[in-house]
Amino acid sequence: MAASAKRVEQLDRVIIRFAGDSGDGMQLTGDRFTSETAQLGNDISTLPNFPAEIRAPAGTLPGVSSFQVHFADYDILTPGDAPDVLVAMNPAALKANVADLPPGADIIVNTDEFTRRNLAKVGYSASPLEDGSLAAFAVHPVALTSLTVGALTDLGVAKKDGERAKNMFALGLLSWMYSRPFESTLRFLERKFAKRPDLVAANKAAFQAGWNYGETTELFSVRYEIKPAKMSPGTYRNITGNQALALGLVAAAVRSGLPLFLGAYPITPASDILHELSKHKRFGVTTMQAEDEIAAIGAALGAAYGGALGVTTTSGPGVALKGETISLAVALELPLVIVDVQRAGPSTGMPTKTEQADLNMALFGRHGEAPLAVIAPKSPSDCFHAALEAARIALTYRTPVILLSDNYVANGSEPWLLPSVGELPDLRVAFATAPNTDDGRFLPYLRDPETMARPWAVPGTPGLEHRIGGLEKADKTGDISYDPANHEFMVRTRQARIEAISVPDVDVEDPSEDATVLVLGWGSTYGPIGAACRTLRQRGLSIAQAHLRHLSPLPANLGEVLAGYDRVVVPEMNLGQLAAVIRARYLVDAVPFNQVSGLPFTAATLESMLEDVVKNG
Repeated sequence: MAASAKRVEQLDRVIIRFAGDSGDGMQLTGDRFTSETAQLGNDISTLPNFPAEIRAPAGTLPGVSSFQVHFADYDILTPGDAPDVLVAMNPAALKANVADLPPGADIIVNTDEFTRRNLAKVGYSASPLEDGSLAAFAVHPVALTSLTVGALTDLGVAKKDGERAKNMFALGLLSWMYSRPFESTLRFLERKFAKRPDLVAANKAAFQAGWNYGETTELFSVRYEIKPAKMSPGTYRNITGNQALALGLVAAAVRSGLPLFLGAYPITPASDILHELSKHKRFGVTTMQAEDEIAAIGAALGAAYGGALGVTTTSGPGVALKGETISLAVALELPLVIVDVQRAGPSTGMPTKTEQADLNMALFGRHGEAPLAVIAPKSPSDCFHAALEAARIALTYRTPVILLSDNYVANGSEPWLLPSVGELPDLRVAFATAPNTDDGRFLPYLRDPETMARPWAVPGTPGLEHRIGGLEKADKTGDISYDPANHEFMVRTRQARIEAISVPDVDVEDPSEDATVLVLGWGSTYGPIGAACRTLRQRGLSIAQAHLRHLSPLPANLGEVLAGYDRVVVPEMNLGQLAAVIRARYLVDAVPFNQVSGLPFTAATLESMLEDVVKNG
């Protein structure tokens, strides 16, 4: 592929959305474009969006799958609000996404799919390519399907296989338009279809045909370049939240010197953590796909009792099923990491859409007084560090820890700076190896004076036999006890152990130091809140931002921080769960701003709301 002779324009940022039918390969196309972009050193943020059904009816609105990628020559925080470019593979993809486009956006549309039948499926009485309804946009009609099939004629590829390669034609065209490197995509195709040389040849030819089409057609007179972003020196890779979380768990196991055991039952959107961890057996990782959610956490808790780093992964419905065993882990005071990749509920809800509505369940969703630690990552790459932190707390304080990810960060991706191993925390654990009293007895609930953690005695250690189970334990001895005073003492002690967990103070971003409004967020709202605050500051408005990773226990300085502002606004993708906690705990009139649409906040939505609060109080 020769260098382009067409005019080249420099841009600082672009947002592209690939959209098509579930079978059109939009997730693969977006992922490959993202990988190409990462090689150039742009900052990246992505947002995959796909149906819950394995194969929704072809050509219908429920079957539309999309992948949005935002890339720039500067630090970005979100996948972007409105696409600058929409690649629409059929009428359904156009209709499902056109409302998100700003005036002047480019639409590359596959004209081959705009048949009368396909138009009727989504309620078009006339083709939007001909009725003037798209006059506000720059429409580029491209016969993607027939061009792809034509490019593969000499290869003898079956028509059906040729049509399936149209996503590679589209990828080649966009790679040309935005000056992306293509060598890695060609190598990827060789690996992906290694057992089918005919498909390797077909997909590579389709990609090259798309690139050449951009170079030769008069439909596109300009191509674009986006320079690399200024980033801290080091080695980066593009990573999704689920991948980062899995690698964080592996790192935690290695740094603790413990085997990692994952007990999991497949559930969207957490299953990729199971898939990723299953690849790392060489690091002492054992993965078990259990028959149900209850068996999965039971096995993980058993592994923790046996001296492993026990982990279970799930989403909201699975956490509900695991509740009884989580309470058992609280009573046993054993380290256990429970990963909840939140999705829209209740019940089955919308499995592939995002939400932050499991906070109440994480904090309070168990019978009895069963306190535990709760943390939440703020971005895809932060999932790595959040997993390490969850393991640190679980191992140090002998407690279950719920890690609240969500679909937005789990499937989104961004550049991740690979850390130095020496920078990772030392998580080594001292197991109990001998009796802990002067008279030679072993007391399984004799606590460390600093952490209040009980000793971790691996079964089979001579002289350290002790009782386990869900019945209330007597202080120190662990014997079964129905004594009222002992029960009160143990309940309060378990709560005090969680409150004793050492967590960092919450940082406040308040550049002007004169803001009267504080925006308090947690989890995946970090990017949209940060982007909105950044824009408001650029416009001369003072606003402060603080973001919580630790939700139980809360940072020790949070009350002081909240008291320093006239108004505290709490945006959440739920009906105000953190805001209710803040109101109850600190008696602060926290203002909730809530969205439960299954989609993340846009920066523009938060910007408009926060501007009104800053100006009008």
